[in-house]
Amino acid sequence: MPPGLDSLKHIVVLMMENRSFDHMLGSLAAVNPNIDGITAALSNPDTTGAQIQPQPLAQFQGQLDPDPDHHFPAVDLQIFGGDTSPTRTANMQGFIKSYFNQQEDVAHSQKIMYYFAQNQLPVLTTLALEFAVFNRWFASIPGPTICNRAFAHYGTSFGRVDMNPIDINEPFKAIYDRLIAAKHTAKLYYFDATSSTMEVANLLQHEPELFGTYDQFLSDCQSGNLPEYSFVEPNYNDHDTDSGEAVANDQHPDHNIQAGELFIASVYNAIKQNSNLWQSTALLVVYDEHGGIYDHVVPPACPPDQFTASANDTGTGLPFAFDRLGVRVPAILISPWIPRGTIINRVFDHASIPATITKFFLGTYSPRSPRETNADVFIEPNTAPVDPTRNLLSLGTMRTDCPDFDVS
Repeated sequence: MPPGLDSLKHIVVLMMENRSFDHMLGSLAAVNPNIDGITAALSNPDTTGAQIQPQPLAQFQGQLDPDPDHHFPAVDLQIFGGDTSPTRTANMQGFIKSYFNQQEDVAHSQKIMYYFAQNQLPVLTTLALEFAVFNRWFASIPGPTICNRAFAHYGTSFGRVDMNPIDINEPFKAIYDRLIAAKHTAKLYYFDATSSTMEVANLLQHEPELFGTYDQFLSDCQSGNLPEYSFVEPNYNDHDTDSGEAVANDQHPDHNIQAGELFIASVYNAIKQNSNLWQSTALLVVYDEHGGIYDHVVPPACPPDQFTASANDTGTGLPFAFDRLGVRVPAILISPWIPRGTIINRVFDHASIPATITKFFLGTYSPRSPRETNADVFIEPNTAPVDPTRNLLSLGTMRTDCPDFDVS
């Protein structure tokens, strides 16, 4: 058996907010052309008809204000360019048009095409180049946060495409419920009581012991008491604490990108600084959805869910069968058993998270949503035969050259 799989005991998922792949990692196409990022051939029309190319002019804060629209109708415009005909095809040509609708300022609307240069995001780009970057990880639906995060926990959003609370439909269980029932360990770490998880109202409401704060995550890493599965959430808002102001570090526009960089580094460091934990943990850094920001890759079709959102719910005049994915987002898998510069071109979405956790720790489990059962997994369980083309933790010897980040 590959030693990386043999030693894997913990999987950690850190889900950030509202940034697209091209916006955050598009610059890396210039470093490695196998990374599907920004090229000179890409553009979007503005409302005057001018073709606007992506430019490395993104700023850490103050630029994407107002917040780009990422609700279902706006994302439909971004993906289809405004075509509402029955025979339409996705072209990713509506991002500037969509952003123009919020302020009706031509120059400002073009900023939706801006992306970060590699040196502006030293943590995220270093992790992408040093470990495994996913060229084809998409949001689960072309819509906002709550429903996309539901896919990460349940493998479905139960028919929701908006920001309304999720109504949990039995018999589908959250991944945490599945694990605990099978005598495994799991915890959702939210930042603190003021910036608590957006799913608390529904998720695990009768099992408070499955929640922990970010400080507890740090402590659990240090003591070696991290559960088998951990889901980590950033700080969603600026707020006062007993020790001073806590700055939002989720990277949601228009929060400070650098605060998010530090937060990602702190999660990575907490795992890496415990040598036993580092060799037995895989960390996935991923974003819940694209936040209305430009990406050039057309989201693919996928097998439909058993739920359908009505034409009224979508706001587009058309129902949605959950049969196509949302816009592409950054996703990076981190482990000292992953070869440097790994690039994955298989298609994933957030339903891949419960699908992977279930397959790795439980083997088989039913019932699960059609979207989850059809989702690809990013870590195969340690059972024979191991497919070498799908085993990302493939090294025979653990790396000793993994990067360190100073966040002091």
